[in-house]
Amino acid sequence: MSQGLLDAQNGTARAASSSSSASSLSRRTFLKLGAAAGGGLLLGFSFGAGAQGDSAARQSVVGGDGNETPQDGVFEPNAFVQIDRTGKVTLIIPKVEMGQGVYTSIPMLIAEELEVPLGSVTLDHAPPDAKLFTDPLLGGQLTGGSTSIRYAWEPMRRAGATARVALIAAAAQQWQVDPAACHAKSGEVLHDASGRRASYGQLVDAAAKLPAPQNVTLKSPKDFTIIGKPTKRLDSPEKVDGSALFGLDVRLPNMVYAAIVNCPVFGGTLARVDDTHAKQIPGVTQIVKIDNAVAVIGAHTWAAKRGAAALVIEWNEGAAANLSMRQIVGDLANAAQQQSGAVARRDGDVQQAFGGAKTRVDAVYQQPFLAHATMEPINCTVHVRGDACEIWVGTQVPTRAVDAGVAVTGLKPEQIVLHNHLLGGGFGRRLEVDAITQALKVGKQVSTPVKVFWTREEDIQHDMYRPFYYDRISAGLDANGKPVAWQHRIVGSSIMARFAPPAFKNGIDPDAVEVAADLPYDLPNQLIEYVRQEPHTVPTAFWRGVGPTRGTFVVESFIDECAVAAKTDPVQYRRNLLGKSPRALGVLDVATRAANWGPPMPKGQGRGVSVMHAFGSYFAMVADVTVSNGEVRVNRVVAAVDCGMVVNPTTIEAQVQGGIVFGISAALYSEITIERGRVTQRNFTDYRILRIDESPVIEVHIVPSGEAPGGIGEPGTAALAPAVTNAIYAATGQRLRHLPVGRQLMNPQTA
Repeated sequence: MSQGLLDAQNGTARAASSSSSASSLSRRTFLKLGAAAGGGLLLGFSFGAGAQGDSAARQSVVGGDGNETPQDGVFEPNAFVQIDRTGKVTLIIPKVEMGQGVYTSIPMLIAEELEVPLGSVTLDHAPPDAKLFTDPLLGGQLTGGSTSIRYAWEPMRRAGATARVALIAAAAQQWQVDPAACHAKSGEVLHDASGRRASYGQLVDAAAKLPAPQNVTLKSPKDFTIIGKPTKRLDSPEKVDGSALFGLDVRLPNMVYAAIVNCPVFGGTLARVDDTHAKQIPGVTQIVKIDNAVAVIGAHTWAAKRGAAALVIEWNEGAAANLSMRQIVGDLANAAQQQSGAVARRDGDVQQAFGGAKTRVDAVYQQPFLAHATMEPINCTVHVRGDACEIWVGTQVPTRAVDAGVAVTGLKPEQIVLHNHLLGGGFGRRLEVDAITQALKVGKQVSTPVKVFWTREEDIQHDMYRPFYYDRISAGLDANGKPVAWQHRIVGSSIMARFAPPAFKNGIDPDAVEVAADLPYDLPNQLIEYVRQEPHTVPTAFWRGVGPTRGTFVVESFIDECAVAAKTDPVQYRRNLLGKSPRALGVLDVATRAANWGPPMPKGQGRGVSVMHAFGSYFAMVADVTVSNGEVRVNRVVAAVDCGMVVNPTTIEAQVQGGIVFGISAALYSEITIERGRVTQRNFTDYRILRIDESPVIEVHIVPSGEAPGGIGEPGTAALAPAVTNAIYAATGQRLRHLPVGRQLMNPQTA
């Protein structure tokens, strides 16, 4: 790492004292050159500073108010580019890779402006340091909300351009020529007039002594040679050959394994355990009891799992022992009917507009609890000692993992060492540290490193779930069928109130109302309200697509209902309302044209559409379905996306495809139900996800745009469900307002 900017000691990183040259930098630059330890060039810059992006995206992740900026005159870098004497480029950023492809796309930004081959750039996890590596736009060191490329777009390119200009200046100084007569290409600086050339590795020490160039010019998009070009994932080979390290892959000397049995009832605690039979199983070495779980320690996973199965446990089930879905849904419905909502948006006079409307449309929508079901089940390896603690895990929030270590062990932050690994799926689950906290509690009672792992059953039954939501929505239509009044009341849990309390302001959870409170449609009179209703002891958390997954389903289904009431084609109806949103109209036109919208479908088949603006991107989807004997098959999905400037079209296509498959699972099959305070689902047998042979044909059309990049990891999931349920309506005439589709289309004899 770096002398002057970073001080690497005992595996930790701390901010070095600022210098006068740092404090004199303009707020628009946020750059500093320095010498790297062992020789070379290190450039510190602010990842996220000055990035273009919507404040709602920041709020939906950690609760920033959208106004976080560095203080005047204070240089606070949170990302670093190091170029060593061999010319190797290492990028250190506070972002993690969990399948979204940022460990390819972000290096593309640097490589483009630095003029180096993409293969020469490597990317490292930043160590947890809340001050040094905090993203000012997210308010923490974390990865989420489809924000990584949005906030990397300008700072990463500017950092690459600054380093390139500094290296050219160093070469020009050595050759005593005008820097304007030199140029960079493929990791070298060239002076064509004299034929001289020098590699970056030969110039880094000299460049480190120069002041940081100011106001560098970024490339015009027409000159891009890397950005915007289809590029294979840099991390694919190691994932194919098995050398990539995920949390579950950790192997340490003298490591033991802990199988967990959690209390099956939310909020319950351990009363007593009979471990007689468990201790007799070969390989079982210890039984550990904590407040709401029992861990069986074994020399290998099989011994630990067999031991866990042999336990006889009595639980204090507590107040939630009688909790059921009937009670949860009833409480939500009562809150929607009786409680006054906090106003998220008010335009015009809705009640007056309803009075003048010709037609009124009303509906109630419900969406279930959802598990994350990441392919890599929950796991965490810890080694707790008297004066230190090490944690091996894949987490989206490394600083919160360290905080958990401090809270459980009583050690100081500098005594906690986090080894962050690749994540086998995040989807918001690994924004939480409940399992890390549990592993630390177990580790305190074990003298050696211990890997705590959850079975798939434990994973599904003890997740932190996407909240159950209950929506009441109404529209008043004029004589032409246009909505002149729009009222939407959202009732459900507040994730923000727990995860980022400062974001929960005036009774509004910005995640819960996202999309619903910022529609692309022309709605002159609208009232959007939120009622917080917590589901007793059921833990809730972010889920892929966060607020837009629930908001888009409700709004886009209801827009279809309005189109039916207006006796207007659903696509034409949307077009009539999108005159003030040309980007939304653009993706709608591309998707419907590609899907051949218009001609009638064969009997039993239907075609549905959805439009969405979220995460800084615009999406339209058209889904084709077949309904037979109450079973739904999604045959084809056509997606059009305007996500601004494209960094890697290959990643965009992959993320949209993955998001669609994820969304189909949730729309058709997935739900968590609760009876007697327990989750009734256990594994993929009853928490069903889409199989490969059930996947539809997926077409992804990227709409060219000169706007700043938007997010791409989550919109594909959020836009899917209403396109499918609208297609089901087209095929059957049955409007589905509850997810998942499940058995709703079956008659009583076949259900």
